[in-house]
Amino acid sequence: AVSSSLGLSRLRSGDRVFIKPNIVFWTRYAPFPKWGIITTSRILEDMIILLKENGITDIMLGEGPVVHPQDKETPNHAFTALGYETFRKRYGIRYFSIFDRPFKSVDLGEGVILNMNRDALESDFIVNLPVLKTHAQTMVSLGIKNLKGLIDIASRKKCHSPDPDRDLHFMISHLAESMPPMLTLIDGIYSNERGPGPDGKIHRSNLLVASSDVLSADLVGAKILGYPPGSVPYLAHAAMRHNRPSDLSDIQIFGEPLDSVSMPHAYDFPFGSDENGNILPVPLLKLGIRGISFRKYDSTLCTYCAAISGLVLTAIRNAWEGNPFDEVEILTGKCMEPTPGKKKTILLGKCMSRKHRNHPGISERFAVPGCPPDPRDIVDAFQKAGVLVAPELFEFPDRFPAFFMERYKNRPEFDESFFTAG
Repeated sequence: AVSSSLGLSRLRSGDRVFIKPNIVFWTRYAPFPKWGIITTSRILEDMIILLKENGITDIMLGEGPVVHPQDKETPNHAFTALGYETFRKRYGIRYFSIFDRPFKSVDLGEGVILNMNRDALESDFIVNLPVLKTHAQTMVSLGIKNLKGLIDIASRKKCHSPDPDRDLHFMISHLAESMPPMLTLIDGIYSNERGPGPDGKIHRSNLLVASSDVLSADLVGAKILGYPPGSVPYLAHAAMRHNRPSDLSDIQIFGEPLDSVSMPHAYDFPFGSDENGNILPVPLLKLGIRGISFRKYDSTLCTYCAAISGLVLTAIRNAWEGNPFDEVEILTGKCMEPTPGKKKTILLGKCMSRKHRNHPGISERFAVPGCPPDPRDIVDAFQKAGVLVAPELFEFPDRFPAFFMERYKNRPEFDESFFTAG
């Protein structure tokens, strides 16, 4: 894949190379599905070997997992468990959490100014190793989206803008601007449907997509996932800005015919409403849950609150005992407005708490103002609203993803050895 794409053609012996894997999430407390979520260590090691064979000795690896910036232990645990310490000893690479390194404010064009990791910006060459996955907010998450892991927390929140003309899609479409020369190698050994997290459906896909142009890689990756590239908003933004067609007509493709490897991957979770207009994910409606409304997320919902939302929905399901809740509504993100007639409104997160702190249409208000919210405050708000969620679910939220491991138990195609040093 790398050879056919001429992906290392701009690499020179002696270059400083920065590798950006995808470690969207990690927990120290429980095993969880890594397939289709995290870049395989197998691909990473093979890429390091290719770089060494091309005369590269200065290799650094950086990532910003979705953890609290003050949490030093979780990134280090991830790096060790994934074999990066072994790779350091074996090949002399360096690795780090970008939160431990300096950032630089970068103008990415059209007024998009974000703080990006200085090491990546000042390297001579970048190897971008995203995973082949769909994404609940951006439809697909590939090479360009993977670069979001190089910006600081304030910039990540800034990307989830409530401005409809400068929304998440517009913001992330700029992430590859001002980057050094780059090889993008999409790791599709496993792919993730309804990603990007462990609650998605993982497939063993056995695919690699490589290109010296990150937009081309992403356009092809989107097609493989079942989406006409022009239908993915952030790819359409990027293509238009670079005066590129979004129909693959200017891309020369080698290897497997796209039609033979394309497999539609749904990107979002279906929501519906009951006879009283309460909105919930369809599986919860099918369970008969009534009297509570949790509207579908929008693009303003930041990553940290998004992670909590899945836990909240599980808590609601477990709290259901057959009797309707008391017309409770949960609002998330930055834009949602309360529904007239609801008796109780839970404002999940700082943005909602601030936006509706004095809203005249809210009958009874339960604010959870943290950024992200403190799990104990979530439990307190829900219980006061009459939704008796189990506190133990929120005491150790990092253990929640282990629940999804059961789906892949005793299935040999889901092999954890892909995530250890060979």
